[in-house]
Amino acid sequence: MAAMSRAFRAAVTVPLLVLLAACGPDTSSSGKPQAGAASSAAAPGSAMPSAPASGAVPGGAPAAGASAGAQGAPADPAAHARQVVATLSDADLAGQVLMPYAYGGSATDVDEAAAAGNQTIAGVRTPAEMIAKFHLGGLILVAFTPEDPTGKTNPATNVDNPQQVRTLTDGLQAAARALPGGVPLLIGTDQEYGVVTRVKSGVTLLPSAMTFGAGGKPTLTRGAWRAAGEELAAMGINLDFAPVADTLGPQGNTVIGSRSYGADAKANAAQVGAAVRGIEQAGVAAAVKHFPGHGHTTGDSHEGLPVVRQQLAQWQQQDRPPFAAGIAAGASVVMSGHLDVEALDKGVAATFSHKIMTDVLRTSLGFKGVAITDAMNMAPAMKWPAGEAAVRALNAGNDMLLMPPDLAGARDGILAGLASGSLKRERLVEAVTRILTLKFRLAAKPQPALTTVGSPAHQRAVSAADAAAVTVLRGRCQGPLVTGPITITTSEGRETARADLTAALQAAGLTVQPTGGTIVHLVGYGDKQPDLSPAAAVTVMMDVPTLLAQAKSPTLLATYSSSPLALKALAAVLAGKAKAPGKSPVAVGKLPRTACAK
Repeated sequence: MAAMSRAFRAAVTVPLLVLLAACGPDTSSSGKPQAGAASSAAAPGSAMPSAPASGAVPGGAPAAGASAGAQGAPADPAAHARQVVATLSDADLAGQVLMPYAYGGSATDVDEAAAAGNQTIAGVRTPAEMIAKFHLGGLILVAFTPEDPTGKTNPATNVDNPQQVRTLTDGLQAAARALPGGVPLLIGTDQEYGVVTRVKSGVTLLPSAMTFGAGGKPTLTRGAWRAAGEELAAMGINLDFAPVADTLGPQGNTVIGSRSYGADAKANAAQVGAAVRGIEQAGVAAAVKHFPGHGHTTGDSHEGLPVVRQQLAQWQQQDRPPFAAGIAAGASVVMSGHLDVEALDKGVAATFSHKIMTDVLRTSLGFKGVAITDAMNMAPAMKWPAGEAAVRALNAGNDMLLMPPDLAGARDGILAGLASGSLKRERLVEAVTRILTLKFRLAAKPQPALTTVGSPAHQRAVSAADAAAVTVLRGRCQGPLVTGPITITTSEGRETARADLTAALQAAGLTVQPTGGTIVHLVGYGDKQPDLSPAAAVTVMMDVPTLLAQAKSPTLLATYSSSPLALKALAAVLAGKAKAPGKSPVAVGKLPRTACAK
């Protein structure tokens, strides 16, 4: 933990100064090295290998999340939830709908930098004290990295490696069990993989969603996400804010990008459904996002309110199908987007729209689970004071509020709404009953042992998905794509990707040298035309492949991700040991979606 503490102090100092200067307690992959020491995770996966499920932590401790004092409780999670909700005070109910973040890699032992961050958020020193003070229903684990498109709302870093995360989540659950009702905690994270990945060290890294879209094999998607979910469950994370169900429009969207499975709604629906099934089968709640769809706007909801100008029929054809598929596959959670979808409720952000979050989501799509807001410290949600925004979001139909910018303000606003009648108690009880039903259901699942994390079975499941996605957009389709020694070049800051590809090519029997070889040039998230190399014989895009339309190399490939296993799959294709069966799930200028696959 000493190394974690040193890295944490480095990661937290600058974001905390920015946070304090912004007059608010909460403000909220590239293959480039990541700033900060840690990350956080959540997701399921495995081709079908089932992880060792011990329901106990190493040493025989009870499974994290198991509720205390449950003897005699109804076996049905919904009945149990109703029974407990009937005993909760208004303050307990208000706390259950809140899911903030916290500073510190331990529930109870934090350094002074983390303590200062928690004082700003909640007037406490530790995450455990935050849970106790506000009777919290959930906590999100976060990791600050400057290249992350969600980084503006994630100024803290409290995850590092599987053992640290497991110890942290065990401590958080212990704090929750001491609350009235002994209700377990929802512990979530954005483990989408690709450019939005919280826990990176020691886990099986899935590629981006777009990689699965390029592979076009939902069975592989389901297996990989089950592996990921089993690893999250082993670390004590029971809610993954994934998969992204947004369909990319013709102009794309830089904040979504490779987080989406692609531009075809029907294909995306199959992929989202598969990912949800994998995650949920692993005993982790999947959250499809960003409802009702963030792909058909070029705006970034972290910075303002994007406007989606589709007609209703277009929304139904282009954006609705992946969300409907995720819900049909059993997604426990739907995350609202801070989006002005004019065809559904013009001028109103979806998070605060009863028409969208109740009429469309509940009535039309038939969703019965937990609806959670996108981060409430994003610009469109900060139009009102935290208390008013909380009440508006709950009245719209959200059940849980993610990352409120003023935790006490949100809690007090909910209590004031109950007192004034602007928030009906029945609505709050409905929300908390849904939340507790989900938590009791998740807590009944045995927790895998930490030994499942990074297991060979998980590596195989994810490797199969990576291999299915490699795409040749220009160049040969048979035999080695490069001959003789190879020199790998990259756009600025991609030393990790360079090192991973070097190791993979050498393992495949190829020679890699610093200069003088056939140039294979890597580009990725955020790169533009000046980042291309005119001298490259091969250019590889490790993100949305649209930049390849401007590349002059005779051979163009896409992996859609810079994960180690994605680059291993690339090496096999370059060496002629494997074919490139993938097809780009988005248009790439005048290039074909594939030069090789049928």
